[in-house]
Amino acid sequence: MAKNNDELFKNVISHAKEYGFVFQSSEIYDGLSAVYDYGQLGAELKNNIKTYWWKAMVQMNENIVGIDSAIFMHPKIWKASGHVDGFNDPMIDNKDSKKRYRADQLLEDKISRYEKDGKTDKAEKLQHDMDEALKAEDLPRLKALIEEHEIVCPVSGTRNWTDVRQFNLMFSTQMGAMADGSDEVYLRPETAQGIFVNFLNVQKSGRMKIPFGIAQIGKAFRNEVIARQFIMRMREFEQMEMQFFVRPGTEMEWYKHWKETRLKWHLAVGTNPDKYRFHDHTKLAHYANAAVDIEFEFPFGFKEVEGIHSRTDFDLSQHQEFSGKKMQFFDPEINQNYVPYVIETSIGLDRFFLLTLINSFEEQDLSTADKQDSRSVLHLHPALAPYKAAVLPLTKKDGLPEKAREIMNRLKLDFNMAYDEKDSIGKRYRRQDAIGTPFCITVDHQSLEDNTVTIRHRDSMEQERVAVDELENIIAKLVSWKNILN
Repeated sequence: MAKNNDELFKNVISHAKEYGFVFQSSEIYDGLSAVYDYGQLGAELKNNIKTYWWKAMVQMNENIVGIDSAIFMHPKIWKASGHVDGFNDPMIDNKDSKKRYRADQLLEDKISRYEKDGKTDKAEKLQHDMDEALKAEDLPRLKALIEEHEIVCPVSGTRNWTDVRQFNLMFSTQMGAMADGSDEVYLRPETAQGIFVNFLNVQKSGRMKIPFGIAQIGKAFRNEVIARQFIMRMREFEQMEMQFFVRPGTEMEWYKHWKETRLKWHLAVGTNPDKYRFHDHTKLAHYANAAVDIEFEFPFGFKEVEGIHSRTDFDLSQHQEFSGKKMQFFDPEINQNYVPYVIETSIGLDRFFLLTLINSFEEQDLSTADKQDSRSVLHLHPALAPYKAAVLPLTKKDGLPEKAREIMNRLKLDFNMAYDEKDSIGKRYRRQDAIGTPFCITVDHQSLEDNTVTIRHRDSMEQERVAVDELENIIAKLVSWKNILN
């Protein structure tokens, strides 16, 4: 990892805590590994990302509706989905450090190091060998590759490895009054199954016709042994998923459509297109006939942010078999009953949150010949910013706070606003820059005379004088969802 990338990632993590975006969960009790809390600004940014996804997915598509299914579901659902028997990661232990690692992640890290060192031939060869071993579920081969490429434990520095074994990632618990007499249930490891088991309910109650989609945002839980890279891989996380039901035989055109549509969604908020790439799966799940990841170049390398999968009719067919209920749609256009095929789009909300912070974070040197100066700024798209504007009285006297409060009360009905009268105006500007507030509205003595204020723009730091009566329209135009939804 390049030093500047390493420093960037550390600075983003530090910034996230300092300004109330993300905290370590249970921090006063020394924390809970791979579990994080979203602070006051993190919750706002997260909700805005959810709103952006929901509007783009549900509001803008007449044939897509949203649901909110329960986290607890009948245990047979996870048997039908394959999670009870097949939701495993290949794990390997280092005998000296007693630390456990995912075998594929150790190999992926080695591939990244080969790429950074310009050893592309070695990287491609190892990628191919790893993909083949994963596809064949050849655990001894994975261990052999770790040994062949002299991969050491990051903690002990030794190559004293155990055999590779499979480890199921689902959390289980008991439902009922007494643990010994209750049924075992699972915390859902994904949100998709809640959509599949409600397919008929939604289709019939909503009078939906193929093709149509069901969207959902919700928590999922995976007992990740190797949880790392801040909020990139957590045990409790949030997904934004949409399952799109199509007529068999049309799935590849819809797969192509959603692949293109979802990348546009990512780029519309100003993320750098050069940091994105598609990565086609070489190892397809047994039920899929196409799968691709949208990957973003994080400071620690390209990682998946969203997956688009053509899942065929596997999910509905499995639930039809295990439940004994028909999961079919009668298509009047072709006068035929069939189990629909599914195109899935699944994005990790926490990963996109981290992506958004990294993409928008900048430390700017504003020094001049006369003085040293700098600022940390989040160049968040105005529609995503936690606060849309901040109202700042120039001083805490002469009626300026009263005038500022009057403006604040007028604007907060439509926009999430910040109010700050502590410290110098320059320090207050810097704080709003650091949390991504697009505009600062400064109330000064002239405001009392002619009812005008100064708007300062975060990115350019330019200032303009405007009438108070124009503020609502100015802010509304700049933070509108219309700027990114199309």
